[in-house]
Amino acid sequence: MPAPTCRSARPPVCGAPRIPGRRRLAVVAAVAILAPATPGAAGPLTYADALERAALDAPDVRARGLALEGARAAAPAAGRLPDPELSLAVENLPVSGPMAGSFGRDEMTMLRVGVMQAVPSPARRRAERSVAAADIGVADIQLEVAAREARVAAAVAWTELHFAQRRREALDEVLSSLEPLWEAAPSSVASGGDRPAGALSPIRLRAALQDQRSALVAAEAGARAELARWTGEPDPWSEGLPPEAMLDEAGLRNGLERLPALRAWAAAARRADAETDLARAGRQPDWSFELAYGRRDPMYGDMLSVGARVRLPLFADQRQNPVIAARSAEARRVRVEHEGAARSLRAALEADLADHRMHHEQWRRARDVLLPAARDRAGLETASYGAGRAGLGEVIEAFTALAETRLETLDREALVVRESVRIALTYGEDRQ
Repeated sequence: MPAPTCRSARPPVCGAPRIPGRRRLAVVAAVAILAPATPGAAGPLTYADALERAALDAPDVRARGLALEGARAAAPAAGRLPDPELSLAVENLPVSGPMAGSFGRDEMTMLRVGVMQAVPSPARRRAERSVAAADIGVADIQLEVAAREARVAAAVAWTELHFAQRRREALDEVLSSLEPLWEAAPSSVASGGDRPAGALSPIRLRAALQDQRSALVAAEAGARAELARWTGEPDPWSEGLPPEAMLDEAGLRNGLERLPALRAWAAAARRADAETDLARAGRQPDWSFELAYGRRDPMYGDMLSVGARVRLPLFADQRQNPVIAARSAEARRVRVEHEGAARSLRAALEADLADHRMHHEQWRRARDVLLPAARDRAGLETASYGAGRAGLGEVIEAFTALAETRLETLDREALVVRESVRIALTYGEDRQ
């Protein structure tokens, strides 16, 4: 007798013998419902929506945006002349002798009003402007880093929620499809088709699947809470399909130096250089100028005074040079840590790519080998049950194993996709 030809993408049940009655319908329904299918998730957030909202609405991103706003607001004040100082004084008032306490009898006594303006050295003012510009650069790149970190976290959370929904929906289908088989197990024992102990196996398998469903529900709730944290959506639900689990490894390696995480170190180095220049400016003299008007008794006439002061950095070895050395060491430290961060990032990328390749192979093996084998086993147990060579307990166990294999395949796919989006958004261009 030639083997029947299956025309459906469902698991191969066409070769199974006819099983009369309700139990045959339950077995066929179970085999059909356990076939892999494309999920139809519905919800308010697509993958792109989640990333966009995280990059705009995450509290960490908004906080960094305010830091940038503050740095830009403070920049115009950098390098400006200090505020002028107003001085008021009574000078040369006699306190002893025949004119003690008299304001107008002594020609030297006067009411003095003056204005003084400090003028820092041009080098100091240039350095202050450089520090302000460097502060803006640091705040700007920190905002970019925060936005990228929020996008990575939202992408991982969305992927977790997407596959948590798929796993939970798949298990719900499994439990629904196996319900008639579990109900039929006692009657199979009563009819002599199974041993009495065989009735306990479906109970154990059913409890295990229900435990697994409880874990999936908890995982889905946790993923939903994490996605809400980054997007601000109170009750997010994944919608649409995740991105492709493919990576451009050469492109990722070539683009490492352009990553915000490393450019942040470059910005920190520029700020450290500006701080060093500001310390060096301390060796340049600062000036101050004063104009004063002295009001005296009319018989003596008023007086006008003009003066200048200069700060003399005569002891630079004890004052300015130690500060310069400290700032220079700090700038060198930042550059060394930049190099260390680049090496660490490169090593982390290679390790992540190796893990991703391994997990991709495991997912492909589960999808192309383990899942078809589990479906074949379910079909063979169905055929053996129809021929009277197997009990219903073996059929239920085979279908339960098929369900577990399907869930394991989804787990492996979720791991691959999650790693793919994390690696692409962490190490690559921000285009996901």
